[in-house]
Amino acid sequence: MLLRAQRIDSLVLTGVATGAMVAATLYDAADRDYRLTVLSDACADGEPDVHDFLINRVFPARGAEVLTSHEWTARL
Repeated sequence: MLLRAQRIDSLVLTGVATGAMVAATLYDAADRDYRLTVLSDACADGEPDVHDFLINRVFPARGAEVLTSHEWTARL
């Protein structure tokens, strides 16, 4: 409600545990129709294969744009 009240419609996701917290946040935000960007080099997971699979396959399939931090800041 707080984000909608401020007319925020886009989120940039970062964090530890790509396979848990980042993924859960992405799924919830996607279900709420937010435009999503995930910064691939600002996320991490204890299992590098899980991180890579989510970043390269799952998140884009859920409609998220996946960028590096450098790519994202260059767009600002």
